[in-house]
Amino acid sequence: MFTPKDFISGIVGILLTLMGLFPLLNSMGIGPGWFALPWLPVQLFAYIIAGAGFYLAIESIREILNNNKIGIWSFIIGMLILVIGLLPMLHRFGIGPEWFAFPWLTQTIFNILFIVEGVFLFIAAFAMEL
Repeated sequence: MFTPKDFISGIVGILLTLMGLFPLLNSMGIGPGWFALPWLPVQLFAYIIAGAGFYLAIESIREILNNNKIGIWSFIIGMLILVIGLLPMLHRFGIGPEWFAFPWLTQTIFNILFIVEGVFLFIAAFAMEL
């Protein structure tokens, strides 16, 4: 039986996927200008990525407790994405070495991370009940 927590996970997953998919489509010349999400600053992406990675890791624990094998993969992906979002934030506050800045993180990589995270959260909405 689906619970409100499952629906929230599914909706957040869809929103994150669209947040990554729209700008990617716009960079390929597909879709209107608002697909690029110009009102959302890139600096905010690290916060969203870190928060959503934490949320995915928490949701995947419920999958693991239900003996679902995808839960382990969701947890690993969630923790990796949490670290990818958290380390640049720490660097901006002057914490950690220079490599915490992750200069390779571009807008496109953030969009791909949004899509991956969103898909795993959408899967979690169904996998938590298996």
